[in-house]
Amino acid sequence: MINWLIRNRLAAFEKKFEYDMTYARDILAADRAAFFAFAKLMKMSEYRKGVPRDPYFAAKLVGTLTEDCGPCTQLAVTMGLDQGADPKQLAAVIAKDVAVMSDDVKLAVSFARTSLAHDPEADNHRDEIVKRWGPQGLVSLAFAIAAARVYPTLKYALGHGKTCQRVVVAGKPVAVVHDAA
Repeated sequence: MINWLIRNRLAAFEKKFEYDMTYARDILAADRAAFFAFAKLMKMSEYRKGVPRDPYFAAKLVGTLTEDCGPCTQLAVTMGLDQGADPKQLAAVIAKDVAVMSDDVKLAVSFARTSLAHDPEADNHRDEIVKRWGPQGLVSLAFAIAAARVYPTLKYALGHGKTCQRVVVAGKPVAVVHDAA
């Protein structure tokens, strides 16, 4: 009965966000306890207190883009739009168009990138984040960055990784800009 309820919730998620949750069903089929451990990650990835919507989703996108340029990135965009994030800000993050980004989004993007690079400059961004949004805002951004990376990694490890795909923001395709190698 519990597995049936979980599968129905996964199906509803798939329908709402047009996202394949086969990997989550595979986790459930392998071990319900493993699925419940996975569900804890889902709660972590939804935590957002103190920080505005646009910088939160910007940080989440940076985290996702470090591991994926396909379905997980599209899901982050779709979920951001569903929660009212500005499509222009999301597209700017994907395209690395700093000129379009608001100051708050620039800060979140810089913090995410420097944190992921283990760059000491992250300390300056962290201090500014705490000034603007407090400790809860900092935790929200840290959770967004970290959790966003887990999903694509988990999917690839389970054999459900996809290659890059076109990312669409508010009906318009946006080219994913990658860092030079």
